[in-house]
Amino acid sequence: MSKGTFKLLCIHAAVVVLLYSTGKVIALDTFIVVNQFRAATPSLSPLTGLFFRTLTFLEHGIKPVFVFDGKPPGEKKAVLEKRAQTAGRNYSNQTGTGRSTKECLQLLKYLGVPVIQAPGDAEALCAQLVREGTVHAVASEDMDTLPFGANILIRQLNAKKDSEVIEYSLPKLLEKLQIGHKEFVDLCILLGCDYCEKIPGLGPKRALTLIQKHRTIEDVVLHINKKTHPVPNMWKYREARKIFLDGPQSSAPELIWTEPNEEALVEFLCHTKRIKEERLRNRMVKFRTMRENKREEREKEKAEGGGTQTCIKDFFRVTRKRKRLSDVLGRSQTKLLSKVVLTCTTPQEKLIFRCVGNALLRDRRHDDHSVSL
Repeated sequence: MSKGTFKLLCIHAAVVVLLYSTGKVIALDTFIVVNQFRAATPSLSPLTGLFFRTLTFLEHGIKPVFVFDGKPPGEKKAVLEKRAQTAGRNYSNQTGTGRSTKECLQLLKYLGVPVIQAPGDAEALCAQLVREGTVHAVASEDMDTLPFGANILIRQLNAKKDSEVIEYSLPKLLEKLQIGHKEFVDLCILLGCDYCEKIPGLGPKRALTLIQKHRTIEDVVLHINKKTHPVPNMWKYREARKIFLDGPQSSAPELIWTEPNEEALVEFLCHTKRIKEERLRNRMVKFRTMRENKREEREKEKAEGGGTQTCIKDFFRVTRKRKRLSDVLGRSQTKLLSKVVLTCTTPQEKLIFRCVGNALLRDRRHDDHSVSL
């Protein structure tokens, strides 16, 4: 990972602002998006949040593509059953046929944005779309998107306006970790994934060291203490590896965006879902006005020989003023590393940010503290 990028990851605890040129396409895992709105506003239909968020993307020139889960791999059954139990609902191995899914599909159709039905997990197809250049990035909270091969992953693009949006670059991450994509897949399996168990007691630092030295899970298990790190019985790591590396065998359809159908949206959301019609129509007026203003700005920039970008901070409120690198680099090693690690919630994130933080600290004496992001 390049020096500039790991600085970006370290400084994200203050604010990370992503810039996207007008017309950039982002793939979203629809299941995760809907669940974010359910968690943020449990008393409201997630369709309401999906409606307002999609219009916000469109009026800022960002083109969303919503990907729906297909039938999950059998290896994921145990994880899905546990999640369903935690949520207090029955597990079903079939997706894409429920009422909630059909309503989301209907809403997105009226909004004029493309949807894609994945043959399996949505994050796998999202990653494929990035690799093929069909979309610029994937917006998802699922870190499994990285071992699937998504070159750019955006996290925390969620239902909370004070979220600090983070971007991960897979090629730069692999460069920093000094491993290839296949080794990264094995590393993620060791740290835990949806498709198999993990080796108990094997932490991020130790797992990375083992992968860097031995390169494969097969060789790693030959060099660990089986008493302190027992290998699971009937461990399906090979099946998990195949899922990550093979990916979906499907081609993306042509992506077409059309004008939102306001009358259909009123009929669907107001008459069926009891959203106030005045609120919806006012939002549509704002959408058309802002989009027209943005179009005029782009034409003016183009005429002047410049370019235009839309900034995610334009529609995601930031809680703290963006800081210069010198504000962060001037702190002590303990405070910096603590701030980085405290933002991590998974072993993969902790591993990434430890590497990032240590490299940053090693390079401090070479930094120009006047540079800001």
